[in-house]
Amino acid sequence: MPAIKVENLTKRFNNDTAIDHVNFEVGEGEFFVLLGRPGAGKTTTLRTVAGLEKPDEGNIYIREQLVNDVLPSERNIAMIFQNLALYPAWTVFDNMAFTLKIHKVPKEEISQRVNEVAKTLKIDYLLDRTPATLSGGERQRVAIGRALVRRPSVFLMDEPLGPLDALLRLNMRTELKRLKAELNQTIIYTTPDQLEAMSMGDHVAVMHQGVIQQIDSPEELYSHPANRLVAGMIGSPAMNFIPGTYEATGSEAILNCGVFKINLTKFKPTIEKESSSSELIFGIRPEHIKVDHKKSSQDSVEGTVVLEEALGSESILHLKVNGTLMKAIVPPTFETIYGEKVWLDFYKDNIHVLDGKTEKLIV
Repeated sequence: MPAIKVENLTKRFNNDTAIDHVNFEVGEGEFFVLLGRPGAGKTTTLRTVAGLEKPDEGNIYIREQLVNDVLPSERNIAMIFQNLALYPAWTVFDNMAFTLKIHKVPKEEISQRVNEVAKTLKIDYLLDRTPATLSGGERQRVAIGRALVRRPSVFLMDEPLGPLDALLRLNMRTELKRLKAELNQTIIYTTPDQLEAMSMGDHVAVMHQGVIQQIDSPEELYSHPANRLVAGMIGSPAMNFIPGTYEATGSEAILNCGVFKINLTKFKPTIEKESSSSELIFGIRPEHIKVDHKKSSQDSVEGTVVLEEALGSESILHLKVNGTLMKAIVPPTFETIYGEKVWLDFYKDNIHVLDGKTEKLIV
C-alpha cells in the first residue's frame, strides 16, 4: 500500500496550467524527490498534496483514503518550507512544542516528545535558546524537529536547504538521509539541485513545465534518461549533445556527426523502429570521454582546448569539436594550454542516441 498516491493531478491558475496530469506513488518509508528548475510545478504539487491548494482535476490518496476534500490539518502531514517560519521571540523548545500545545497534548507528553526529538537531532542543548542565536543549520534542525514531534505520516519538504551555504547543505543532506533511515519516515522533497536529488532520493521525478518527464531511481535516470531534458538535467557537468544524421548502408548503420561518425550497427533495428526521421542526436557524458595528446585509434576525434577548469580532484576541459562546444573530465595531472589540439575517444558502452525531432532516447 503506497503512503501517497497521486492520480492525474492538475492545477490551474487562471489560464496557466501549473501542473498537468501528474501521476506518482510514494511507498512507505520512501524518500521521493521532485526535481525541476524554478517554475517546473514542484511546489504547487507539494502544496496540493498538503491541501493548501485545491486540485482542478485528479485525486490524492493518503494510505488509500481520498483526501481531496480533507482539510490540511486533518491529513496528518507535516510541511517544511524554505522559509522556516520560526517564531523569533520563542525558545527552541516553544517553537517545537507549539503545534502539540494547540492540539492540547498533555504537558508531560509534550516535554517527552520534544526532548526525544531534540536528542535525535542533536539540538537538545539548544532548547533554551532563541532562533536568532542559532546558525542556519541549527535553525533547519529546529524546523525539522517541530515537524517530527507531531509524528506525521508524511513529511513534505519544499526546498528546505535552499538558504544554506554549500557546506551546510552537504551536512544537512547527510543528516536527512540518516534521519530517514533511523525513523523510516515517508518524505516528499522538492529541489532544483540534481546533486541533492541524486544523493538523497530513493526515486526521483523529473518535472518540467508542470509535467513529469520521468520517474526512476537515481541510477536509472543517469544511465537511461527518457529524453534530452532529463539527460541534460542529470549529471554534472551536463551531457554533451551533437546533432547528426542516420545513414544506413547495407548491413551497417552510421551516425554522421560531420567531423566524426559513430558505428551504430548493433542498434540498427532499434533506431529504425523508434526514430521518427533520419535526424538523430549523439549524447555523451563528459566523464565518458577519454582525452589524449595523441591519436590513439582510427575513431579518435580531434578537438581544440578552449578552457580548463581545475577542480582539485579533476579538471573539466572545454573543447571545440568542429565548431561544437563539448566538455570532458580529465585527471588533474592532464596538462593542456589554450588552443592545443587533443584527441577524444568515446566510451562506446556509454553513448546515447536520441531522436532528433522528439528528443526521446532511442539508445
